[in-house]
Amino acid sequence: MTTYVPPRPWIASYADGVPKDLPEVSGSLLDIVTDSARDYPDAVALQFFGQETTYAEMQDAIACAASGLRELGVHAGDTVAIVLPNCPQHIVAFYAVLRLGAVVVEHNPLYTARELRKQFEDHGAKHAIVWSKVVGTLQEFPADLAVTSLVSVDVTTAMPFFTRLALKLPIAKARESRAALTEKVRGAIEWKQVVRSQPLPASHPLPATDDLAIIQYTSGTTGTPKGAALTHRNLLSNAAQSQAWVPSIQRGDGCVVYAVLPMFHAYGLTLCLTFAMSMGARLVLFPKFDPDLVLDVVKKHPATFLPLVPPIAERLLSAARTQGVSLTGIEVAISGAMALPHEVVVPFEEASGGYLVEGYGLSECSPVLMANPVADNRVPGTVGLPLPGTECRVVDPDEPTRDVPAGSPGELVVRGPQVFSGYYGKPEATEAAFVDGWYRTGDIVTIDDDGFVRIVDRIKELIITGGFNVSPTEVENVVRQHPSVDDVAVVGLPSEHSGEEVVAAVVLDEGAELDEESIRGFARGILTPYKVPRRIFVVDELPKSLIGKVLRRQVKEKILSLTTDT
Repeated sequence: MTTYVPPRPWIASYADGVPKDLPEVSGSLLDIVTDSARDYPDAVALQFFGQETTYAEMQDAIACAASGLRELGVHAGDTVAIVLPNCPQHIVAFYAVLRLGAVVVEHNPLYTARELRKQFEDHGAKHAIVWSKVVGTLQEFPADLAVTSLVSVDVTTAMPFFTRLALKLPIAKARESRAALTEKVRGAIEWKQVVRSQPLPASHPLPATDDLAIIQYTSGTTGTPKGAALTHRNLLSNAAQSQAWVPSIQRGDGCVVYAVLPMFHAYGLTLCLTFAMSMGARLVLFPKFDPDLVLDVVKKHPATFLPLVPPIAERLLSAARTQGVSLTGIEVAISGAMALPHEVVVPFEEASGGYLVEGYGLSECSPVLMANPVADNRVPGTVGLPLPGTECRVVDPDEPTRDVPAGSPGELVVRGPQVFSGYYGKPEATEAAFVDGWYRTGDIVTIDDDGFVRIVDRIKELIITGGFNVSPTEVENVVRQHPSVDDVAVVGLPSEHSGEEVVAAVVLDEGAELDEESIRGFARGILTPYKVPRRIFVVDELPKSLIGKVLRRQVKEKILSLTTDT
């Protein structure tokens, strides 16, 4: 049986120097660090509030941490939860877990106890490396979810001495900063004890290319957590594809990458962690995006490569103008997670002298599938071209084995070395996600004659706000528990600053009156802040199908008409 190979019109639109295909990867993600430490041992690998760590030092720390984790009982194939912000310990923990052949499970450290618990129930990790401020949350898990080794990380220990000293000053601002970054805990193992171990012997077996490396959670339309199972091959391939896409950026000490995106997110993990390390880059870590902190670094080490989302581009540009700081030197900024407005691109490129291009990806695809060329033929309003080695088709969503006519809208299906093989522990969801070996993205697109892809609509009803996926069902299940709410539908409305904003249409109980702050406060006790509805509208009833399913598209149209009328 011959495997169908669709045409690839996009290759002719690739920038100079970008190959149409890449050789098959081998080895494991550990090779990324090993190769860079060999080639650039004294180059700065990590920078955190001015504290610098070389590649040789980072490699040693990974070997020691791996040994310490092995002493705690971590073995090949075990799932190990990482619940950390961007910090040096995050990178060391990530590679140390992989060094043992174990599997990393990334988590948002700002998740509520309920959100974290749902994910732990799914993956069942018995080992966790956790930000000190989150330790208490895990300690409150029921006995059947209790981890056997809970490691607490104080991120301030990775800061320069004088920064740590300043945090201890008996003044209000220092106390506030210290409280935001760390917390004293009991009953957990301190990270510093883990990394004090003797280095893991070089003879310890390395993971294989097709071994599971990471479980990356992605929101589903049902609100049930689904972990995309990504192998070393998937992630190595996507790092190699990302390298190939920017041939103007050379490996080594001259490459500077800013980690302003959270590394627990698939986008930040690949472009700020694996890609940066594979480039032998200086990775500048920010626990959260702060324009002032970023601009302080820009003055000394402008970013060669800057992954971001449109709101970050806007805020950075505005702050640079206000403070009179030049963004010159930022060679390539790549935007993802939401549509990139052209009115952001033009001033950003004028200020930086580099390129700001839009890309597209999914957690299930490691995550990058396509990007605009880093060249003058980029097409604003599109998500660009499939990366080398990526195959795409546009099919009838109701008959996904049938391609639609060229240029017509249809569902995007993809395959390539970065595409996952399934959801962790969910064979039925995995089967539904593929058709004849092609992954169904759930996005409706068109592809023009030059191969540029334009997102037209989403089959899935996820809301993308600030670059994060929000499941409407999950938010509805929470809001519906409020004592004044009889029924609710949650949708995303276009937002100038965050892509979409989460809004709720509620049917109140008889005799109840709308108290927006009460409902939002209730939701904040259960959900991460970005999932809490920004606005709440009262409706008499929700439009439903014959089988009782709420018709969210009609809800959205109704709310849009209400906002237009006002």
